[in-house]
Amino acid sequence: GYHIRDKDLGKIHKAASVGNVAKVQQILLLGKNGLNDRDKTNRTALHLACANGHPEVVTLLVERKCQLNLCDSENRTALIKAVQCQEEECATILLEHGADPNLTDVSGNTALHYAACGQNISIAAKLLSHGANIEARNKNDLTPLLLAVSENKQQMVEFLVKKEANIHAVDKAKRTALMLAVNYDSTNIVRLLLQQGIDVFSEDVYGWTAEEYALISGF
Repeated sequence: GYHIRDKDLGKIHKAASVGNVAKVQQILLLGKNGLNDRDKTNRTALHLACANGHPEVVTLLVERKCQLNLCDSENRTALIKAVQCQEEECATILLEHGADPNLTDVSGNTALHYAACGQNISIAAKLLSHGANIEARNKNDLTPLLLAVSENKQQMVEFLVKKEANIHAVDKAKRTALMLAVNYDSTNIVRLLLQQGIDVFSEDVYGWTAEEYALISGF
């Protein structure tokens, strides 16, 4: 979530962060804040409602036609915050109203990267059905699949493989999913990748194969 300090918040941000729908309506009616006003750390009311899991406020803001894809100080959209904070209902409302699932934050992560990390298969499925790019790469060149492997999220790996994520993708150091899996001691993921026919002889930038990673990590 967000670290919330009262002094950073405008009236609408405070009301949105605690889920006070009536107060948000009143503030908008009286013109004390605009729909898309930022607080001192560049967050909108939508960001705060999503991060704190207030779907009623999200619905109100969206129906009033707030901008869906504005970014906070870490370049995160409200959708990214909703997914990062595991607030599925808020994420669903945003997707159904056309929020862009492929925008990236300061680390190059998309909402799908955060779903992969949090092993939230239901949110990941919704993101994919709304056009999320399954092969998006963050600044470490990790796709959601490679990230799920490196975080040892077995169910997410199985889900992404079923959804035809590229098992041959490599990271910045040309490490394959198999290398990452043996490096992080993920036996079940290794088995799954081998069943899928991943290349066991592929070498990374140091000339190492998955077998050498296995020997080093005592796999």
